[in-house]
Amino acid sequence: MSVHLHNADIVIILALALLGSLLLALRFRPATWKGVVAEALAANAAAIAAVVAFEMLLA
Repeated sequence: MSVHLHNADIVIILALALLGSLLLALRFRPATWKGVVAEALAANAAAIAAVVAFEMLLA
C-alpha cells in the first residue's frame, strides 16, 4: 500500500494542525512553553494521522 500526499493534502495537514493547536490551547491553557510545544506536536501528529487515514480509505 502506498500513500500519495499532494499539495492539497499538505495544506490540509497544516490547517488541521493549526486548528488543533488552537483548540488544545483554549482547552488546557498551558503555563509553560514546553506545554505549548507538546500540544503543537500532538496536534501535528493527529493531523498527519487524519490525512493518512483518509488517503488509505480512498485507496
